[in-house]
Amino acid sequence: MQKIATALLSYGMSGKVFHAPFLELHPGFELIGAWERSKKKIHEDYPLVKSYGTLDEVLADPEVELIIVNTPTETHFDYAKQALLAGKNVLVEKAFTTTAAEAEELRDLAIESKRKLTVFQNRRWDSDFKTVKDIFDKQILGSIVEAEIHFDRFNPNLSAKPHKEVKSPGSGVLKDLGPHIIDQALVLFGFPDSLFADVRSTRQNSVVDDWFDITLFYDTFRVRVKSSYFVREPLPSYILHGKKGSFLKSRGDVQEDDLKAGKKPMVTDWGKEPEFRSGVLHTEIEGLEVREHVPTLQGNYYHFFEELFQYVKKSGKNPVPADDAVKTMKIIEAAIESSETKTHITF
Repeated sequence: MQKIATALLSYGMSGKVFHAPFLELHPGFELIGAWERSKKKIHEDYPLVKSYGTLDEVLADPEVELIIVNTPTETHFDYAKQALLAGKNVLVEKAFTTTAAEAEELRDLAIESKRKLTVFQNRRWDSDFKTVKDIFDKQILGSIVEAEIHFDRFNPNLSAKPHKEVKSPGSGVLKDLGPHIIDQALVLFGFPDSLFADVRSTRQNSVVDDWFDITLFYDTFRVRVKSSYFVREPLPSYILHGKKGSFLKSRGDVQEDDLKAGKKPMVTDWGKEPEFRSGVLHTEIEGLEVREHVPTLQGNYYHFFEELFQYVKKSGKNPVPADDAVKTMKIIEAAIESSETKTHITF
């Protein structure tokens, strides 16, 4: 199997937790190295790979076929653009860019340069979302009337990572957790007709947004996406109400916690939620009222990397096309405008 030689643009949490373990696991990838500015840590885990001192070194390396842009959001556009112009295929972390215009430029540049470009919306491969999508796709709730997707936490303290708490085009929860649940809403329901949003700061001394509530308006139903750092007792993270019934599901995917704990991912036995986190389905099936717990489907980010391999090497489908990320950025921009002007935004 011809491997995809891959370089990371940082080896912090995302590189160590979300990318390197799956690049090591998948037989179609080879981790070549990482750009490390000050702390040289990749050799602690992968002693045989390269530690690049500059971005130019990564771009000039003829071995490198794929570059993963996993740096702070405000750098994504510049680094991804340089990588595409250098003839590399590119995987960009969320948020894809800081503006919709930047997202469109990267999308168009990838097409012009005949390079492969995708976005790491890994939460599509979470166990909880896969289960919600399965219930939705089976249409056993009837026509959807309303839905909610939450990504809530209880964390009143400011982050120890300076770039997360300094006001910049890429900071704030709307561009951190927002892309996850906005993308999930778009996967399920498509692009809305309009939206209304409230975006604000709630933590003491915070200068970035850490709370948002966005209502997406569709012709016959509404979808709410929401995030807060002051939710000690959370609601279900997924709430779907249809004309036949409802489905409620907690955010229960275990992959991030397991990866942070140092567990190595596997192709098969990985990403299984505990049974007590199963969702509740209350609906009508063939004229009978049914209320039951639904076993959670298995999540696995490995499948993203398998689709990425097929996309780059076998002309398979793009796991997350750049155009999907353009739509997410349009929602984020409209949400900011709606909150600032206190108006309803129509697309």
